[in-house]
Amino acid sequence: MLNPDTIAAIATAHGQGGIGVIRVSGASAPAIAQALLGRLPKHKEATLSTFRDAQGMSIDNGFALYFHKPNSFTGEDVLELQGHGGMAVLQLTLQRVIELGARLAQPGEFTQRAFFNNKLDLAQAESVADLIAATTEQGARSAMRSLQGAFSQVIYDMMAGLTQLRMLVEVSMDFPEENLDEADIASRDRALQSLQQQLSKTLSLAQQGSLLREGAQIVLVGRPNVGKSSLLNRLSEQDVALVSQTPGTTRDLIRQVIQIEGVPLHIIDTAGLRESQDEVEIMGMARTRDALKNADAVLVVVDASLGITPEDSEILKVVPDKVARIYVFNKIDLLAQLLHTTQTGEINHIYISAKTGAGIALLQQKLLTLVGWHPESGVYMARKRHINALLLAQNHLKRASAENIRVEIYAEELRLAQDALGTIVGKLSSDDLLGEIFSRFCIGK
Repeated sequence: MLNPDTIAAIATAHGQGGIGVIRVSGASAPAIAQALLGRLPKHKEATLSTFRDAQGMSIDNGFALYFHKPNSFTGEDVLELQGHGGMAVLQLTLQRVIELGARLAQPGEFTQRAFFNNKLDLAQAESVADLIAATTEQGARSAMRSLQGAFSQVIYDMMAGLTQLRMLVEVSMDFPEENLDEADIASRDRALQSLQQQLSKTLSLAQQGSLLREGAQIVLVGRPNVGKSSLLNRLSEQDVALVSQTPGTTRDLIRQVIQIEGVPLHIIDTAGLRESQDEVEIMGMARTRDALKNADAVLVVVDASLGITPEDSEILKVVPDKVARIYVFNKIDLLAQLLHTTQTGEINHIYISAKTGAGIALLQQKLLTLVGWHPESGVYMARKRHINALLLAQNHLKRASAENIRVEIYAEELRLAQDALGTIVGKLSSDDLLGEIFSRFCIGK
């Protein structure tokens, strides 16, 4: 352990609540329990106790639980105090614990200690924060799968497969006089192909998990008065944006998070793009252009009665070519036109009414497809660094498959692929990376 001293923190959210929890971890936890409670509770047994200050006065009544190392979350001696949830009484209890020799924990330090003490690998440790931060049922279930080790086990299995394949290849390098026969070469190629297939499947599941965790940024863009704000209100099922016939009503970005089938989507309503002399409106349009640079998908909102006008064509020049888009023809309620969709190549046209809700369900499904969501069982909650590591490993395996003759290069590509996978579970992780990961946790975890 880098910090063998005893740490403590309030583990429940700030504010008033029925119950507040203080967590203590480290070698001094038994002595702190003895001084604070007058006794050391039995291992894993909730004990009704009085928490006392230095003068023996009662601070609070609650339950105390003691976990003897290594049978605890952190792998250290852990004391958990469950008292009343008022901030004043929690702070008094925490202050007493610190007086008795603990120090205030840093963000994520409890989980970091669990990682260093081999109670969790790095992917599992990250899933603790993901489970806490999950905003959808899908996200919570995926984070729990990762916390229970489903994602990590797949990574370990692939690393073990790479170890076996590397052994076969390196034997042929160490004993060149014993050349691999055709059967050995075929076995080697099958093993590599199997690893590539397994990695491709894992990457697909991880990308779905990343979408559940990060969500996607959807930008509404179009001329003034085409119904962007009405569409935002309809998608979010609440009036979050002002709707008016006056051009330039929306002058700044309006953000709203919605969920479709458990997938979080960050919808951004933007200022209508047009020529204007209004300084505030010009600033809003500048922010629209900035939002488009970071968009995962764009809804180009068009007045169905006019179709795509020259002004719309000018607006489309602002949308980056690489960004996926759907053309939303709004206000069909004013026309004798029915809900329908058309598709030419990758270009989708959908005719809707933001006012009546016609076509919104179909638009939602198109949105999910556009951002790459396809429901699969066994999705892992994954982060961008996991995706990058899987892509890197995939690239190294692809290079290895092209090196049938240069065995040394083949073996090196296998090693690099294994190293990339190792960074996911923390087998090869720099101190800087670990510091960055755990600093994003809340205090008390």
